[in-house]
Amino acid sequence: MNDFDFLTGTWNVANRRLTTWLVGSDEWDEFPGEARALSVWGGAANFDEITFPTRGYSGLTLRLYDREREEWSIHWSNSRTGQLDVPVVGRFGSDGVGTFFADEQHEGRPVRLRFIWSNITATTARWEQAYSPDGERTWETNWVMDFTRK
Repeated sequence: MNDFDFLTGTWNVANRRLTTWLVGSDEWDEFPGEARALSVWGGAANFDEITFPTRGYSGLTLRLYDREREEWSIHWSNSRTGQLDVPVVGRFGSDGVGTFFADEQHEGRPVRLRFIWSNITATTARWEQAYSPDGERTWETNWVMDFTRK
């Protein structure tokens, strides 16, 4: 239930995002971010706000732990839309890596969405987002965030 307690606090975030998704692009856009996270409900909920100062918008993530299913749902929104995206759902394994999935659309095309949380220490963490257009046979990582504690 306390899987995301590591995220509590303030972080510098180095973002790398593919400029175009699911077309075989290898051109990455890099930009900074700053995140502030808070754990509530004894660790069963967690939320953060991330600002992207060079992009002119911010994002909000809400993570909720389902005690019966022993899994997390992760909900994302950004200040440009104010709408919650489809939640990704999953859990952390015994290796300390969290893997979360959802079915989504990208430009009208169904894709499988995956988040991975890894490289978690007291001062660092990594989040990755990937899409699979072919039923999880292949994955394209399209956004990576490297967190460094402030």
